[in-house]
Amino acid sequence: MTGVAVVGAVALAGAAVAQLVRWLRVLQREHYVAMSASRFLARWTTPAVARAGAQRPDRRPVTLSHVLLVALIITLIASSAPGVVIVSTLYGVACPVGLGLRGRTGRLRWTRRAATTAGVTGAMALVVVAVAVAAHAWWLGAVIVIWSMPLLVDLAARLLGPLEDRRARVFVERARTRLAAVQPRIVAITGSYGKTSTKQHLAHLLGDAVATPASYNNRAGLSRAINESLAEGTRVFIAEMGTYGPGEIRDLCSWCPPEVAVVTAIGPVHLERMGSLATIEAAKHEITERASTVVVNGDDERLRGWVEPLSASGTRVLVGGSTSAPCDVRVRVVAGQWEVEGPDGGRATVAAVPGLQPTNLACALAAGLALDRRWEDLTSRLASMPAVASRANVAIASSGVTVIDDTFNANPASARVALDLLAASGATGRRALVTPGMVELGRLQYGENLALGRRAAFLGVELIVVGRTNAAALVAGYGTAARRVDRRDQAVAWVRSTLQDGDAVLYLNDLPDHYP
Repeated sequence: MTGVAVVGAVALAGAAVAQLVRWLRVLQREHYVAMSASRFLARWTTPAVARAGAQRPDRRPVTLSHVLLVALIITLIASSAPGVVIVSTLYGVACPVGLGLRGRTGRLRWTRRAATTAGVTGAMALVVVAVAVAAHAWWLGAVIVIWSMPLLVDLAARLLGPLEDRRARVFVERARTRLAAVQPRIVAITGSYGKTSTKQHLAHLLGDAVATPASYNNRAGLSRAINESLAEGTRVFIAEMGTYGPGEIRDLCSWCPPEVAVVTAIGPVHLERMGSLATIEAAKHEITERASTVVVNGDDERLRGWVEPLSASGTRVLVGGSTSAPCDVRVRVVAGQWEVEGPDGGRATVAAVPGLQPTNLACALAAGLALDRRWEDLTSRLASMPAVASRANVAIASSGVTVIDDTFNANPASARVALDLLAASGATGRRALVTPGMVELGRLQYGENLALGRRAAFLGVELIVVGRTNAAALVAGYGTAARRVDRRDQAVAWVRSTLQDGDAVLYLNDLPDHYP
């Protein structure tokens, strides 16, 4: 090889490594779900989003990725090998612009799984290069690897899937054995949203339960929680169960069988993955198959339809709610108080914790009753109910600005509640909404973010849009007065420099930085 060829080879190798690290981090952040890297490549480079079931141009600006793709095509047509090498090196090192190698919100962790995935991806890349060498065009093989790295990473994740499944089964069997030894009563909680809050409410009401931490709600997280946290003498174990598709909850329940199942809501969260609300509902319904008692949120129209069929099958059903009738447990917010109604005329009135959803609290109380706890014991702990981190938490900053932190997640229902909380915050001055919008809503995503922008405008709230994932929809709904920033820290800086005593701000959702 000539000196120029060596330099070119080194440049292409460095660009390929940069692409590998970039997309491996995305795959890790998406829990190694195959095709995650390709999906996020589309997020960063395509100008289409779903609107009312159809595709609508998002009016995103032309990016460096687009420019370099055009340059690649031109240089290929011109049969200019040096040009192809230069363009591909630039793309590999810099693109997509904004998707960093290290990351601000979550760095790549070189775990065993990450290293294995990187190794398999690297092996496939070497095969591509070897074929190109045999064809006397080594540089073309490197170019193909650089531009197709997301696909190679996804292919590695799919190839390793069966191996990782077998490894996970070791921890699952250990968890199954641990459950059999301790024999706690098991409560499983699922729902499109509200499951983590309901889990924490129930754990507080019981006082003697062990719950899965944070959002440990898949097979790896649930088995880890059992193996590490389930101590001898544990009376109740509360398992949060999430799903990205049919069969996952059924699998969790096969080795962590619930006595009591709680379903908090059916909504369009993960609609992008599931395809339809009917599929989401069917996937959530799997949690009821082994439970002797099922608690449902009666305010959810789809869940109300479960009551009669479940009861007819011999399953005990308890309904928790706020506005629906009839309910076994009802929690309403009246003049800043929780008015709680239970079976047999049980009642309680305590000061409400701002931001906590009454339906989640009602479902938690109903689950406590399903575990044969006394109504008086459960309601006696309502007054000390703690807030749930990053879920509509209200605080007053040292500047006097009211800050509502609802950054953990966002869905259409919670976004409306959070905006209403901002409107009712008592702020005498300016009110601002800082948000990147809502994601994973599939074909509904554009319309729901459009509605969020319109709602903010209707309430007279200033809108600061973070990033560009949902910028077009939010601005279209709100109007051109919306402010736009690239990162959340820039929005925080604006809030600190602009808002004053008597103003209020709502931080709604906070996307990790592998979203554009």
